[in-house]
Amino acid sequence: MRHHMPMFFGRHRGGGIGRFGRGFTEGFDGDGLGGRAFGRGRKLASVDLQLLILGLLGEKPYHGYEIIKALEERTKGFYTPSPGMVYPALTYLEEIGHATVEQDGTRKRYHISDEGRRHLEANRATADAMFAQFERVGEKMERVRRAVEAVGDEARGSEELLEARRDLRAALRDKADAPREEQQRIALVLKRATADILGKPPG
Repeated sequence: MRHHMPMFFGRHRGGGIGRFGRGFTEGFDGDGLGGRAFGRGRKLASVDLQLLILGLLGEKPYHGYEIIKALEERTKGFYTPSPGMVYPALTYLEEIGHATVEQDGTRKRYHISDEGRRHLEANRATADAMFAQFERVGEKMERVRRAVEAVGDEARGSEELLEARRDLRAALRDKADAPREEQQRIALVLKRATADILGKPPG
């Protein structure tokens, strides 16, 4: 057993939800962007990161790098744990019997053990809540990113182009509740206009 690990991993056998888990139920604002344990530096309490990893392993085996990418994808890039956090967590899960390791060439593939699955099921509500919160935060950040890009786009172009863009947006808002046939007609008009702008034949 590595004696320096508890300094990094805190409570790991108690089944508690840790600082980050409490943040979901107590410290987060309505947008899921608060929480002292995660708001600065995007770091998880160790017990929560372990639980998220077990949640992934409960779905299928993973290489360490795949776990990093899976967490990144589920949060739309909002949270990407470093290898320096994930690999020690995987090693510790193996040491306490919650994960097993299969050698896959030069890499290691991690599987959840029976004991790890029991621990995961005992804490399933917390794991699901964290994944759901991650996804909501990631979606919100994605919307913010698109809005910022849209603002940047609005600032470019001649006055005539900006005015035409505003008129088009207003017209589309007015037609948002139009019958399906009318919306299909509008979609065809827009496709033809797009092709004409790009100098391409209509698709």
